[in-house]
Amino acid sequence: MDYKAKTVAGLLAATCVFSIIALILSVVNVKDVFLPPSTKYGLVFDAGSTHTALYIYRWPADKENGTGIVSQVEACTAPGEGISSYADNPAEAGASLKPCLDKAMKIIPAEQQRDTPTYLGATAGMRLLREQNSTKAEQVFAEVSKAIGKYPVDFRGAQILTGNEEGSFGWITINYLLETLVKYSFAEKWEHPRDTEVLGALDLGGASTQITFQPGVTTEDNSTSTFFRLYGSNYSLYTHSYLCYGQTQALKMLLADLHKGSPSSQEISHPCYPTGYQENVTTSDLYNSPCVRAPSTPSPAQVLTVIGTGDPAACSTAIRKLFNFTCGANRTCGFNGVYQPPVRGQFFAFAGFYYTFHFLNLTSQQSFSDVNSTIQTFCNKTWAELVETFPQEDKFLHKYCSMAIYILTLLLDGYKFNEHTWSNIHFSRQAANTDIGWTLGFMLNFTNMIPTEALEQVKGHQPSMWAGAVSFIVLATVAGLVAAFLQCFWKTK
Repeated sequence: MDYKAKTVAGLLAATCVFSIIALILSVVNVKDVFLPPSTKYGLVFDAGSTHTALYIYRWPADKENGTGIVSQVEACTAPGEGISSYADNPAEAGASLKPCLDKAMKIIPAEQQRDTPTYLGATAGMRLLREQNSTKAEQVFAEVSKAIGKYPVDFRGAQILTGNEEGSFGWITINYLLETLVKYSFAEKWEHPRDTEVLGALDLGGASTQITFQPGVTTEDNSTSTFFRLYGSNYSLYTHSYLCYGQTQALKMLLADLHKGSPSSQEISHPCYPTGYQENVTTSDLYNSPCVRAPSTPSPAQVLTVIGTGDPAACSTAIRKLFNFTCGANRTCGFNGVYQPPVRGQFFAFAGFYYTFHFLNLTSQQSFSDVNSTIQTFCNKTWAELVETFPQEDKFLHKYCSMAIYILTLLLDGYKFNEHTWSNIHFSRQAANTDIGWTLGFMLNFTNMIPTEALEQVKGHQPSMWAGAVSFIVLATVAGLVAAFLQCFWKTK
């Protein structure tokens, strides 16, 4: 055998050896592995009484004990006021949602948009509009549904949430974010936390207020009871929503009461407004809500002059008249005769509770006496002093005293907190860098109804074995190519 033949034969032998080694390495220690779960997206519009916001959520498709591990991707506030404010121009309600929908389409991958469940949940503003004029409410819903329907999403409809749904979904949000429902353990798996007390939720919107907590006794009134199964655990809650007792509607009821009790038909002395403040309001604006009972023959064009008198004691007395704090015999209640077991545990107060107390710098767990003295000091300031102290705050500045006293009255006399349990209330807008509200709780509860996707199973190698197999495949290929080259182009004499 000549030299050429020996060389080619050697290279072919090396090719065979390298190929066999690569084959052995590729089948040794092969394991079944699962690819990471795919990501699901969801959109929820919170159509409140004062504004509309869109929240974009995502979660892994495999879930934990039947419930998704949901995180907030983005939040977008729609321009304008709440959709109920467009009752006389419903097309504008739909148009107001488009900027946020456009933003969502840039965030959600195009191939997943048509599978993205999308909801619009309206709260107390639309509840009031439905009571006032159901036809206009339906027209608003038709327009927002038409606007959302033009986008490539899985639109599941627009609906009015009940007050109990709004309250209980807010409760889910808080407890999920603060890891009392499920927590990622040191063992690198999601577990139900042991010996962890769930938290109560206090929500204050523009048209309603909600209280939700896990009571220490059996709930006596089934209409205030709700049940959830989340991450494999069961939760029985007390929840109630008071329509018309959100801060916007409550302050409107207050002004109407002051008008009815005023000796003058055209002037209203307002003890909650600072001395030196004055504004005009028409009777049509004052009595345009189902929450406010109009006088027998109101003149819609009449202009009323509201004059601040800066009297916090009189303000508190006037606000208390908005409530009925008496309870029936052998019955515990919140207010207006609604059953409520005694408050229990820690509570998070968000939305309107937070914004007013944040302005007054009272969200750092101050004692009740400090909170009370701060509010009294603020309420005793004149309008000129307030404008000088807070030059940038001109829209709500005259209302902060009345809102603060209203919150104190609601929490202490309405929900039955006291000086000792006051420290159990935590005023906050966010938890774990996520907005507190009903939308995240809604999305978490919704994931219970989505089938869990099976993880994709593939064959996997250890990195060292795979690297070795690839190296010998490369060597076998090179040896084979060199042998072929020599066979074709090496000329022997």
